[in-house]
Amino acid sequence: MATDARSARGEYLKRHTEALIKDIGYAKACELSGKSKATLGRYASAHDENTDRFIPVNVLIELEMEASIPFVTKALAELQNLKLEYDSDRDDSSGGLNSDVIRLSQRFATLMAEYNHSIEDGVISLNEARRLLDETNALQQVLVEMKLHLQEGPE
Repeated sequence: MATDARSARGEYLKRHTEALIKDIGYAKACELSGKSKATLGRYASAHDENTDRFIPVNVLIELEMEASIPFVTKALAELQNLKLEYDSDRDDSSGGLNSDVIRLSQRFATLMAEYNHSIEDGVISLNEARRLLDETNALQQVLVEMKLHLQEGPE
């Protein structure tokens, strides 16, 4: 049973690693990390040959500083039943409407990925519901910022 739990935790971290890399894009992730696309892909891969390959902490920090949210750090906290608080203003909300639309699509994609994972077994657990709520709140925040930009009028 302990091996199953370890495997599930590993898969969970790999899914969040993949979300992190996709959030900033493979090309940018390669540039920031100094790692190849293949290496980054192995960090996110749940295939048997990659189950023991995880993203190094120094690479994780570089990528999460660029990402919209700290995907893997947040996942690590959740696995330890910790609540992670971070500055929700880390996104650049000064970019105007175009920036808002991009952030909105990224947030929605993250929410849908979390939802898809949550319903895989047909039951949404308490932790999964919390993650969905967190993503929904983040999506709502982007919508509020978008609304404010629209009310300000054209630049």
